[in-house]
Amino acid sequence: MSKESDNDNHSNQCNPNNDAYWQSRGEDEKPEDCESKEDK
Repeated sequence: MSKESDNDNHSNQCNPNNDAYWQSRGEDEKPEDCESKEDK
């Protein structure tokens, strides 16, 4: 992977609005019952 791809992947895995975030935590996608920071 290129450095740019690594950075994009890291950013995605740190973003709870991105499916890569949940996939890196063992989920297929964002859970329906998950509340975002904006909802609180």
